[in-house]
Amino acid sequence: MGNSEDYGYPKKKKRSTMKTMLKILLLVILTNLLTIYIFAGAPSSFHHDLSGYTNGLSLPLLAWRNTTAALLSELASTRAQLDATRSQLSDFHQRLQVVAGLLVRPQEDGEDDDEGGRRLLESLPEEARLAVGPHILPLGFSIRSGSDTVYPSVGSACLKYKDDLVQYMKYEVGGECPVDDIFAQRLLLKGCEPLPRRRCRPRSPKGYVGPAPLPESLWRVPPDTSIIWEPYTCKSYNCLVNRMKRPGFYDCKDCFDLQGREKSRWLSDNGNLDYSIDWVLNTKPPGSIRIGLDIGGGGGTFAARMRERNVTIITTSMNLDGPFNNFIASRGLVPLHMSVSQRLPFFENTLDIVHSMHVLSNWIPDTMLEFTLYDIYRVLRPGGLLWLDHFFCQGPQMNQTYVPMIDRVGFRKIRWNAGMKMDKHMNEWYLSALLEKPMT
Repeated sequence: MGNSEDYGYPKKKKRSTMKTMLKILLLVILTNLLTIYIFAGAPSSFHHDLSGYTNGLSLPLLAWRNTTAALLSELASTRAQLDATRSQLSDFHQRLQVVAGLLVRPQEDGEDDDEGGRRLLESLPEEARLAVGPHILPLGFSIRSGSDTVYPSVGSACLKYKDDLVQYMKYEVGGECPVDDIFAQRLLLKGCEPLPRRRCRPRSPKGYVGPAPLPESLWRVPPDTSIIWEPYTCKSYNCLVNRMKRPGFYDCKDCFDLQGREKSRWLSDNGNLDYSIDWVLNTKPPGSIRIGLDIGGGGGTFAARMRERNVTIITTSMNLDGPFNNFIASRGLVPLHMSVSQRLPFFENTLDIVHSMHVLSNWIPDTMLEFTLYDIYRVLRPGGLLWLDHFFCQGPQMNQTYVPMIDRVGFRKIRWNAGMKMDKHMNEWYLSALLEKPMT
């Protein structure tokens, strides 16, 4: 590039011009500093002394002071806004730290506190690992869940029984599931609840015949071709209906005989342990009991009786040497295959009534039973009913354990009847009670 002479400007001329500009700039700076000192912080004596140097000229000090006051006011406002901005930035920084903690914590927890579980996952076959392991969300971090990972809902004990878990997940992907109902239920009862999902199709019964239409289906035994009999001792419904006449212990031995004792359950009230459905429904305004749950409902007869009264009841049941869930569904009712130890799959304050006959009794550990009662309280709406139907226990347990437990949960007693069990020669008692969740 050319020098300054190429453009017609001698070097000395340019240097002189630069010095002049620097002097002017320095004078402007000094003048501004002097002005700020005079009108912002200088004492009044300084203004008096300054008049000697102004040759009697009248300076527009008042106007300058007004201007300075406006500038100072604006400066104070700016400082206040700056302080507010700093506070917002500090709050925003704290929120960023919280979000960063949410983003990092799942990984840190996995690294620090669950190393053994991660090693166990890595040791599982691929299908089992996919079923029980975490999955990264395809759209990234979710504000709703506070994580970028989704975890399958699988019982923690599934990883405790690794060999059983591997056996349960052994099948051809996309093929037919093994007929392993008994094994799967035993795994569930060990605490592996819910069971992992599987990518296989259960076998359909040969010559399958559909159920009868409602309301006929409520009291008709379904055809044998409606289920697969391999997991059960009985190989037909006729065998199940008649096994009540045979010796031996069976869970809900007479549940499948719909023309026997099942036909008369909950229709009459003896003023003692046996409550009728109609009496219970009449404790509430007509139509206010609409939906509910029957815990351990056997073959679903309680739900069938309520269905006849336009009340929808979901029945939990286990397939203990009998196709109870299939049987309930064939009657046009809704079954849930789950144990009494699982958290009830309902939101709080939703159900009108919860019923249980025999199942909620002293065979359940006290602490687990108390958790169950609190969970029932949770899902019942205010004013909802808990019908304890023939709860049984040892005589001393009634007042020492179970009455205080029910009081702790907070139910209000509407009806309460106790009586000795007459089928066994020991100090066992029954309790039937209708309890209400308080309105407030």
